Amino acid sequence: MKTAVPRAEHPRPDLRREEIAILNGKWDFAFGSEGEVPCFEKKITVPFVYQSPLSGIGDERNCDRVWYRRTFTVPKRLSGRRVLLRFGAADYYTEVFVDGKKTGAHEGGYSPFDFDVTAYDDGKEHILTVMCVDTLSKDQPRGKQSYKGESFSCWYVNSTGLWQSVWLEAVGERYIKNVRITPEFDTASVRFELFADAACSLSALIEISYKNKPIASSEAAFNGVKAETFISLGKGFHRWSPSNPALYDVKITLLREGIRIDRLRSYFGMRKIEIKGDRILLNGRPLYQRLVLDQGYFKGGILTAPSDETLANDVRLIKKLGYNGARKHQKCEDPRWLYHADRQGLLVWCELPSCYEFTPESKENLLRDMAAEIERDYNHPSVIAWVPLNESWGVPDIAKDKEMQEFADKLYDEIKKRDVTRFVSSNDGWQQCKTDVYTCHDYAAYGRDFSPTRYADAVSFLTTPSHGRKVVCDGYGKEIKPCLFTEYGGIAFTLTACDGAWGYNGAVSDEETFLKRFESLTDAIKAMPFIQGYCYTQLTDVYQEVNGLLDMARNPKIPIEKIRKINLK
Repeated sequence: MKTAVPRAEHPRPDLRREEIAILNGKWDFAFGSEGEVPCFEKKITVPFVYQSPLSGIGDERNCDRVWYRRTFTVPKRLSGRRVLLRFGAADYYTEVFVDGKKTGAHEGGYSPFDFDVTAYDDGKEHILTVMCVDTLSKDQPRGKQSYKGESFSCWYVNSTGLWQSVWLEAVGERYIKNVRITPEFDTASVRFELFADAACSLSALIEISYKNKPIASSEAAFNGVKAETFISLGKGFHRWSPSNPALYDVKITLLREGIRIDRLRSYFGMRKIEIKGDRILLNGRPLYQRLVLDQGYFKGGILTAPSDETLANDVRLIKKLGYNGARKHQKCEDPRWLYHADRQGLLVWCELPSCYEFTPESKENLLRDMAAEIERDYNHPSVIAWVPLNESWGVPDIAKDKEMQEFADKLYDEIKKRDVTRFVSSNDGWQQCKTDVYTCHDYAAYGRDFSPTRYADAVSFLTTPSHGRKVVCDGYGKEIKPCLFTEYGGIAFTLTACDGAWGYNGAVSDEETFLKRFESLTDAIKAMPFIQGYCYTQLTDVYQEVNGLLDMARNPKIPIEKIRKINLK
């Protein structure tokens, strides 16, 4: 009986070609050391890391170097074109070999990469070998992966090697490498920037439709590697929002003298995020954000969801709980999750995984990964904010250290060079430098702790220490900007889930006590007229951190409708 391929859905619905072959499933696997390729004595299920039970191994011990191997033959439906070998993500440094010959390498644990394997389109079977190196180094962006080799506090089991899908994809002799789609909301038009894999003098036909009805089209000529055009949608265009997640479909065809040589499909949403004074506007209207912290860990899969339906269901659950958005915490999430956020109408803050040392290497790594995340996720209408730093992790002396402040400002500036359509929370939680919003993390136990005298207005919000730290660094915070509580709550319902289980301010013993604390905290924040939103910690339990509204298997601890009622009242 043929075993179903895990995670067989298209890995990139935002840049979709139909001619693909998923390579997930059983691979040979070995723990190894530097030097010769080891003897492959184990089997692993890709795209799950060896630390996860769903991989078929489930060994949480740390190994710096791991090896994968399988055979592949380019399928006939892909044959005759250029063939790319694509990886969704692999943590952290990866080298790829075909028939023993090195094809290429990639550094970075969260970004996609690919290699041309057209030379192996010969109808024969070839051996694909992948080597991944992932150490406990504090200067690589690791997010919530423990740098101690074991789980502690709010850091968890590591994730080594292939953790997103691997696939073959057929493209043209020249092909569209990337697309940037920018809604020009005020002019009812869309800007398309197309990037080819190499300089060419071709053209691209862009066709836009809405619910299968053709809307508009335009042809753009390449000048070198780039083609650009604006397409008008007319005044009656459909606006994307959480209550109406309207999406336009796009078909892009690369042409040489009218003959198709490459084609991909994408989509976009017409929406505008802007800041005016102390308010955030969505499509010209004030936006109050009800966010929940989501770390994107899954029972059995660690950072990899067991199925696409799991990702879609997470978005559904967030909305059912009465939230209109999520702060994706310390993780560049699977593009499929963002796809479901686009389709269901969920606002998303994308946060870069942190380093935990301030070194020249960590600075370069963070800049590289931030640029890669923006490039990958730019087209998702659900994404409204970038968060390059969190709670001064990796920049522990930023309150006084000018070099750390200058680096935080550089991160902000580099984001703005790449994307002016979204806002930035530069060091979410406290000690912010250049930023578009002021954010505070305050794990008060009860609503009365958010007293009117403590957070009386925006001035006191910036100057009142939270957990011993002010919201802004000295010399910053002079401009009027929106204020939000982007972490609060963290109420644990029980501390018996596992060894070392914890929540903020102890735990509650019953549903009634939980709801009283949750309601008092949420109501207290809502009562502050200068506050523009909040983010509750958190959506699910994550290993020893058992302060989720759901457990790690996504079972609600409290009836969902009761949480929803408090959020929406």
